[in-house]
Amino acid sequence: MSYAVGALVAPSPSPTSLPLINSTASLEVEHGVKPIQDGYKWRLVLAYEGTRYAGWQYQQSPPTVQCTLEKALTQATKLQRKDLSLVGASRTDAGVHAWGQVVHFFTPFNYDNLEEIHAALNGLLPSDIRVREISPASAEFHARFSAKSKIYHYKIYNDSVMDPFQRHFAYHSVYKLNSAVMKEAAKYFVGKHDFSAFANSSHKDGVPDPVKQIFRFDLKEMGALLQLEVEGTGFLYRQVRNMVALLLQIGREAIPPDIVAYILASRDRKELAKYSLSVPPHGLCLVSIKYKESHLLLPPGCPANSFGRHHTIRKCKVPFFLQ
Repeated sequence: MSYAVGALVAPSPSPTSLPLINSTASLEVEHGVKPIQDGYKWRLVLAYEGTRYAGWQYQQSPPTVQCTLEKALTQATKLQRKDLSLVGASRTDAGVHAWGQVVHFFTPFNYDNLEEIHAALNGLLPSDIRVREISPASAEFHARFSAKSKIYHYKIYNDSVMDPFQRHFAYHSVYKLNSAVMKEAAKYFVGKHDFSAFANSSHKDGVPDPVKQIFRFDLKEMGALLQLEVEGTGFLYRQVRNMVALLLQIGREAIPPDIVAYILASRDRKELAKYSLSVPPHGLCLVSIKYKESHLLLPPGCPANSFGRHHTIRKCKVPFFLQ
């Protein structure tokens, strides 16, 4: 017996199938979130160009990445949105891109092969959203709460004339930037700090903890393209863009590098506003999310991860007159 899942066929649960897993209830209770029902849990790694989306978070209009993904999932699985209980690791803003967004969702049935649903989802999704990977997830895994760190890149095109091929992915700075002082200033962000001065107010997460740890803040130069790379335990609303905005002012040599320490110590968003405004979202990309290794262990008897499949051309039969 099997379930018909759109054009897919998913086997019904049986004693030999992957056992039903719990929905990380302990993690969710710990973070004040209502636990979700049991089911088979799946992890997706997504890439998307955020240009035409109003961010990640679900809303009907204008379109968001979560809304678009859930529409494809409901078509592929024949489940309702509430049954999928999809959770994203990071709530990227309007216009922000991602290469390594991670989500998890549930189904009441198991899959023998994930390549079919992988291909189906990418067939249903618009071309600016791709599922890069789909894999089984353990009971302990939670896309948001299992994360150890997140890595963001912000790109700046530093030349008098903008490269048109970078216009959707890099901020154009016509001011010549001093990368050396920007690197010096970025070091002040590294460590555990109260980042209240670098956060815009948001109703997304209630009252978040303003203390975050930054593991590294690097600047890479690739010709006219400057890439700021920051890795931390988490980030407040628009924190990365606000940090980059201040570094830009420092790079223009309008203010000294050590002003970062002063503004951090103030814990006052108004203090930052005296020196810089936030940079636009299109230069920002969520590159990857690192997880606790124990939470990435696969359940026993689960199907193999799918990274997509290559199509192959079958060899043509050689005509008899050429043999």
